[in-house]
Amino acid sequence: MRTLIIALVAALSATVAQADTIAVTNAHIHTMGTAGEIDNGTVVIRNGRIVAVGANAAVPKDARVIDAKGSLVTPGIFVTGTNIGVVEIDLVPSTNDSATKSPDISAAFDVQYGVDPNSTVIPVARQAGVTHALVTPGYSGDGERDLLFAGQAAVLSLADGIEPVMRAKAAMMLELGEGGAARAGGARGASILALKADLEDVRWFMRNRGNYNSGSARDLRLSRLDLQALIPVVQGRMPLLVKVHRAADIRGVLKLAREERLAIILAGAEEAWMVAADIAKARVPVLLAPQANLPDRFETLGASMENAARLQEAGVTIAFSNGDGHRVREVRYDAGNAVAHGLPYKAALAALTINPARIFNVSGTTGSIERGKSADLVIWTGDPLEPSTQAQTVIIGGIEQPLDTRAQDLARRYRDLNTTMPPAYKQ
Repeated sequence: MRTLIIALVAALSATVAQADTIAVTNAHIHTMGTAGEIDNGTVVIRNGRIVAVGANAAVPKDARVIDAKGSLVTPGIFVTGTNIGVVEIDLVPSTNDSATKSPDISAAFDVQYGVDPNSTVIPVARQAGVTHALVTPGYSGDGERDLLFAGQAAVLSLADGIEPVMRAKAAMMLELGEGGAARAGGARGASILALKADLEDVRWFMRNRGNYNSGSARDLRLSRLDLQALIPVVQGRMPLLVKVHRAADIRGVLKLAREERLAIILAGAEEAWMVAADIAKARVPVLLAPQANLPDRFETLGASMENAARLQEAGVTIAFSNGDGHRVREVRYDAGNAVAHGLPYKAALAALTINPARIFNVSGTTGSIERGKSADLVIWTGDPLEPSTQAQTVIIGGIEQPLDTRAQDLARRYRDLNTTMPPAYKQ
């Protein structure tokens, strides 16, 4: 009976936490929505949603008030193209669920099933104001597979104690350029032909399910699982997220998308500034690392710190990425560098918040501070694009998040070496 009472009390407490009414007052708000920038404003949160935002928003009597004291408030940071939650330690294979070596699974590989909500990396990102992430699959890197697709990406919420997958099957990951050429026999032309053949096989599979199931199919390169996974791509319902770098390859991808009627998103795209007008005309968004400026291989000879600024000026929708889950906190510093190289400040904030939400079709829920949306916001100690600034309060889904990390817990635990430890620690 006592156990049941404790469980009921815990459940009731959780319900109360979910239903908490919060008012963030005296805030300088970058809403990233239609209201724009609000000086000395208030955000009212009830049941996890924003119910009011503005300079004259009334504070409910039952609200817990968080006085921002003039601090900047922005939507939570949304980082793209990362492995957070699926890679704990790069050099420990058992903790890496970002890629598969299976010869029968490429496009069908779904990164959502490997996400660990208890990853020690997630609290470190959350502490830096990162509230959402697009987690992308990668390639095994063993050189044994010749399949082009890496698999399906997922949008995560980094809130503590919840199911993290916010939107599964958000995009299909594919690498072209040098990487794609290596998997198709060593030539870029071969990778494009292989891709076209795979897409045609998917269309044949859609028209001839009966023949396939009866064993009278023509020769197909992909497995049944991969063929099924690619159906939304050829139908234009799932974007093809293409990692590509040099300008010539970007033009080739744009041409391919027109011919195959594909919805695409570019990733990497270090030389995208060279073909910015073509990308803008095609209305293709770009995920980029704004600090990429070193030509570490021939296909990135044109890498430039002005890439983000030039794309934005041309009218391209951009979002910022950071592939290493351990370092996603640095994405806002990278955004600051982009501003230093010509990107307007508000455009940099958009690339960290509302743009990725729009690109991956979750802007109806998150990405801006607007009435009806999930209350996903950060109160900063200063300018969020400055490295010295810290996130002092992080709210996801209307719940104020813990900002402790495992590293901090361990530091506190072992600060006093005279503390009594369990027997196992005395060996």
